[in-house]
Amino acid sequence: MHRRQMLLNMLLASAAFALPLGASATQIRNARLWRTDDKLRLVFDLSGPVQYKTFTLSAPERLIIDLSGAQLTGNFSQLALANTPIKSIRSGHFGLGNTRIVLDLNAHVQLSSFLLGPEGAQGHRLVVDLGNAALVPMQVAVTAAAAHVESSTAPRDKAHPKRDIMVVVDPGHGGKDPGAIGSKGQREKDVVLSIAQLLAKRLKREKGFDVRLVRNDDFFVPLRKRVDIAHKYNADMFISVHADAAPRLTASGASVYALSEGGATSATARYMAQRENGVDLIGATSLLNLKDKDPMLAGVILDMSMNATIASSLELGNTVLGSLADITSLHQKRVEQAGFAVLKSPDVPSILVETGFISNARDSQRLVTARHQQAVADGLFDGLQRYFKRNPPTDSYMAWQQAPDQSLA
Repeated sequence: MHRRQMLLNMLLASAAFALPLGASATQIRNARLWRTDDKLRLVFDLSGPVQYKTFTLSAPERLIIDLSGAQLTGNFSQLALANTPIKSIRSGHFGLGNTRIVLDLNAHVQLSSFLLGPEGAQGHRLVVDLGNAALVPMQVAVTAAAAHVESSTAPRDKAHPKRDIMVVVDPGHGGKDPGAIGSKGQREKDVVLSIAQLLAKRLKREKGFDVRLVRNDDFFVPLRKRVDIAHKYNADMFISVHADAAPRLTASGASVYALSEGGATSATARYMAQRENGVDLIGATSLLNLKDKDPMLAGVILDMSMNATIASSLELGNTVLGSLADITSLHQKRVEQAGFAVLKSPDVPSILVETGFISNARDSQRLVTARHQQAVADGLFDGLQRYFKRNPPTDSYMAWQQAPDQSLA
């Protein structure tokens, strides 16, 4: 289960006392199925928003979809499953008012899933995509995997039954927003894109990790969209990379920031947050799908979730800061806090890393060199890897690898 879904489920249980009496369950009304060239898409039509989790089981292959507070009112008998990776679909109740849907599969699949809100004539929907190797017969898939050993996903999927840790890397600024400008015209948006790309490449090489870049080129992404991207990919961690300007040209060194719901921990932290936020602020309430909840309950859940996430972000930030200390000088030896809009995800540990100040002549000179960019990327990777070794998501490869008996995982 992804950390975000686990956290929300725990918070809902903790705050259950505030649920209004007689609250009705979301209905799973219908299911639709169709194929494209590269995937099989299964869509569940819902009467309202829902919380869900997915996981896979092997021997035999199954995909499990658990929907909290949901009731099945339709059926799946009309779905044409012939010549698809799905052998059959079963469902049943578990817990208090929850529904479990089980897809019996012909072979291992590459899974992605997401929720859609009402749009036009369509209501709430849960979309499940089964992709790539799942769309060809098992014998062909095996042959293809043997013939194309350079595939980065097939060996990993067959090596272990657990999911990869998802890291979303956000190169700050971009496009119409160049960020800070150095004395010789160095642009922050170019420096941080290079560092972020190097970090992404390092994560891709490490078994048990997956990564998405908020931008992989020179274009602008609004702050709210950056947080939305982390949610879209069910991120276990969000890291925003910067190389800002400071009020004083003598200010130098790297620093790490986490969110503060109160005041900033220093004048520099407050200055940085104001500089980054501009007018593009976000509200965190909508990110936990709490629109259907009693307002008091929604407030309780949001506060609990934000406090837990900030605590995890501070631990993550301290670990990353320790790794950067081996690479470069530090501006602050502690994780600073301020109200950065890009860190306002209530359920994903999020940090903003200032890799140095492009306004400082020495920092700027180093930040534009390929050697230093690679060293910073390696330091960031080392820090986040050490954090996840101490705090592996329960359904991840890293947790499975650390289990005393992996055969029982």
